[in-house]
Amino acid sequence: MIEALSTREAYRNAWMTVREDVVRREDGSTGLYGVVDKPDFAIVVPYSDGGFWLVEQFRYPVMRRAWEFPQGSWPADKGGSQEDLARAELQEETGLRAADVRHLAHFYSAYGHSSQGCDLYLATSLAEGAPERESTEQDMVHRWFSEADFVRMIREGEIVDAATIAAYTYVVLDRQA
Repeated sequence: MIEALSTREAYRNAWMTVREDVVRREDGSTGLYGVVDKPDFAIVVPYSDGGFWLVEQFRYPVMRRAWEFPQGSWPADKGGSQEDLARAELQEETGLRAADVRHLAHFYSAYGHSSQGCDLYLATSLAEGAPERESTEQDMVHRWFSEADFVRMIREGEIVDAATIAAYTYVVLDRQA
């Protein structure tokens, strides 16, 4: 097991903290870990009529637009359960409201460098409404895709978000249970 000997905060903003930990490995050697601490997020899979509702937006770190399932974390001034968060993100980003929301999994999207976890929800029995997007989501669009189109979009690189691809894996596994 790796033991933390010391930690220092290297950077902080409203969305994350970056820390550097000095560690001792099992063999006694020391090293450094850079860790991004972010609050857990929720991702919601809106499923209806044999397909999925997705959102597309520009993601600055990779300088491109891509499709993904609705997802996000609570702002610093708000809070609630992860299911409440999933419902809020669904409504905010797509305008959809779900009569049924079921937790499928908890996983980590990048545990090699981040402590952030993700709670995955499947949303069904959907009713349409108007999105209430944040200012950072002003370029966002949403659209329904058949499952066949969704799979094609993964293969063709239109869906590149790791959490979205992992979420789909859990949906497929849930069907097999």
